[in-house]
Amino acid sequence: MAIDTTSSTTSSSTSTVPGAPTTPPLDNPRMSTRDRLVLFVLCAAQFMVALDFSVLNVALPVLGADLGMSQSALQWAVTAFALPSGGFLLLFGRIGDLYGRRKLFLTGLALFAAASVLATLAWDPASFLAGRALQGLGAAVIVPSGMSLLTTTFAEGPARDRALGISGTLMSLGFTIGVVAGGILTDALGWRSTMGLLAIFALIVLPLAPGLLPESRTPDRPHLDVPGAVTVTGGLLSLIYALTTAADHGFTRVDVIATLVAGLALLTAFAVVESRTEAPLVSLPMLRRRTVAWGNLGGLVTFSMMSTVIFVLTLYLQEILRLSAWETGLVFGVQGVMSVIAGTLTPRFVSRLGARRTLVVSLAGQGAFIATLVFLDAHTWSVWLATAAVSLASMFHLGAIISYGLTATSGVPDEEQGLATGLVTSTQQVGITIGIPLLGVLATTSGDLLSGTRTVLALDAGIVLAAAALVALGLRTRRAAHSV
Repeated sequence: MAIDTTSSTTSSSTSTVPGAPTTPPLDNPRMSTRDRLVLFVLCAAQFMVALDFSVLNVALPVLGADLGMSQSALQWAVTAFALPSGGFLLLFGRIGDLYGRRKLFLTGLALFAAASVLATLAWDPASFLAGRALQGLGAAVIVPSGMSLLTTTFAEGPARDRALGISGTLMSLGFTIGVVAGGILTDALGWRSTMGLLAIFALIVLPLAPGLLPESRTPDRPHLDVPGAVTVTGGLLSLIYALTTAADHGFTRVDVIATLVAGLALLTAFAVVESRTEAPLVSLPMLRRRTVAWGNLGGLVTFSMMSTVIFVLTLYLQEILRLSAWETGLVFGVQGVMSVIAGTLTPRFVSRLGARRTLVVSLAGQGAFIATLVFLDAHTWSVWLATAAVSLASMFHLGAIISYGLTATSGVPDEEQGLATGLVTSTQQVGITIGIPLLGVLATTSGDLLSGTRTVLALDAGIVLAAAALVALGLRTRRAAHSV
């Protein structure tokens, strides 16, 4: 069976004269100054959201002591952000399609900035959690509208490949930098500085955006699919709550079981609603596109399995090898540098191999290097293996991030780009959410942390390699039964 080696994108530089020879796409298309500024604004906003996912983690114990939050209540510092940021993505992606992506993007930035200020100045747990929830809501507005502005601003082809490569690199780097910066800021300035940093980011980007970003929306404005919006948002909220709560308390709690069942039921109802409505929130024919379906599966696996690796390695480095938080941050700092390198190289591989084959190769590489981590032991030399393996796995992970986004949005008309990018970013958020509850808890609940860590990493590698094979099969070239 053959993998489709044709790039999922088409160059905007191709000749349009009938019968004229086509010009091969450039690997490094030139961008105008305005294009660079637009890309800076959009990528800075995505980086800010990625930073928010990790910058607070190290600060949680200090935050809890300062605000009087119990250990069990601290999970809500994460859950309050994760619920709206993942649950409302599809809804806001479609609202941007219908009523204006630029307008929605600016609204999300303003909301995120105000929420970050509230979280910085929080005087009790309720005010802090309110700020976190509003940050999550702002992120749910920024991410799909920003991604769809990027894909509609930069033409499908090398320009979009490069733009998505830069965006994906900065998102990965933002998550990594958040782990390191969170510890440094908390030690030097206190936990409030982590939230203050996000407010500063938002207040820098917000004044630049109105004069640079173009408005875009669908030519006609069909009615919003309210039943679809209610069922998919409720389903995602229920599912994310169940999985984030299970990460700390297990799957046996009544509320976890109830919300897990409710989430699956609502998502099933959503599928039924979408098959019967004239203007669906999610076009079922779009979900039947091979590129959309298999691209998003690749994205779901690469995000969920890499977040699990980071989680168990953090435990391993600090609990088994006894590294300090600063030394652990250095390990992941190397990972961040390698991700930046991968971000500059991936568009070149995409232009030569195509986004689909790049996705398959990237998943296979990620799984292979994760598999080497099963040889970790309790000796200090293992820190070198951990650093090298996670850094190389992250290079392939970054390749998978970029190529799955290109694969899942290729060939989608501009009027549905918000929907397509909403699916891409929903995949990202759900992937980050489900990995640790499904696999990470095997390490924390194991009587032997080292043995549990090895088990999790072996399962993780197996899942990624299996996904690479499935995506390769799903995206294979369909050959004609016979020649004409």
